[in-house]
Amino acid sequence: MSSTTEADAESVLRLVTPSLDLKRHKGQAGKIAVIGGCREYTGAPYFAAISALKIVSSFGADLSHVFCTKDAAPVIKSYSPELIVHPVLEESYTVSHFSEEEKRQVQERVVGEVDKWMERFDCLVIGPGLGRDPFLLECVSKIMLLAKKFSVPFVVDGDGLFLVTNSIDLVNSYPLAVLTPNVNEYKRLVQRVLNCEVDEENAEDQLRSLASQIGGVTILRKGKSDLISNGEIVKSVSIYGSPRRCGGQGDILSGSVAVFLSWSQQLISGHESLSENPAILGCIAASGLLRKATSLAFTKHKRSTLTSDIIECLGESLEDICPAS
Repeated sequence: MSSTTEADAESVLRLVTPSLDLKRHKGQAGKIAVIGGCREYTGAPYFAAISALKIVSSFGADLSHVFCTKDAAPVIKSYSPELIVHPVLEESYTVSHFSEEEKRQVQERVVGEVDKWMERFDCLVIGPGLGRDPFLLECVSKIMLLAKKFSVPFVVDGDGLFLVTNSIDLVNSYPLAVLTPNVNEYKRLVQRVLNCEVDEENAEDQLRSLASQIGGVTILRKGKSDLISNGEIVKSVSIYGSPRRCGGQGDILSGSVAVFLSWSQQLISGHESLSENPAILGCIAASGLLRKATSLAFTKHKRSTLTSDIIECLGESLEDICPAS
């Protein structure tokens, strides 16, 4: 069993978090888009998008978009007027009476609506509340190919991981892809890619092998300690945390990774001496911040802690590690 290195998450947060600057204008601290949200699931895309906004808003008013189905849009809009919601995704029931040619045209229109915005985004979050409708997943597959064409990083979570597990080529060898599986999602990935079961005795080696087999994508395996690998190195984040687990914490994490990945890219592009992997840095920073926020929320609310309580603690937690003054 190989050893893994515990990341200094607070130092990484201080490194990648930009300083406040009165000269910044709207959008300069990050423009994030969530691809997800359908009739059944509206909370997950909201949690991911509002978490990203809470973090970037600590450094100026910035932008968080949600691309969802028409049925989900009014619900997500009702949660917060801060989010920019695009009701453009389509499900099978809306095209069930269409010919194959008409369905193709609908797909082109959906992708075209996202294409209008793609070059403006610093990172996508693909999967929260997406559901598993076949037509919808087909549309999202094409959106992922579009993101790769423009070299836009993306974080894949939730039902996006269901899509990727069945279509590994969507992320294979794309260094700007981050996968954030939970226990069950990780198990399915290991079975599909490595053709074996999860090996907890050699967790670090297996994670490294999995990331390597998918061409060097970065994987953040969520757990008691978060394990992060790009197929070469393995880092763990174990600080803080909470005994209370809320549904929706993974959505907070995916939105946070998107922000810190984009900040890490900006940092590294401006400093030729830095050789760190931006996806690894983004995962470490997001994991550390979420763990601190969950700890703070639990201190305040104990057993009654909800996902919304954790989101409210993101800004305070970031401020504690990276003071604005």
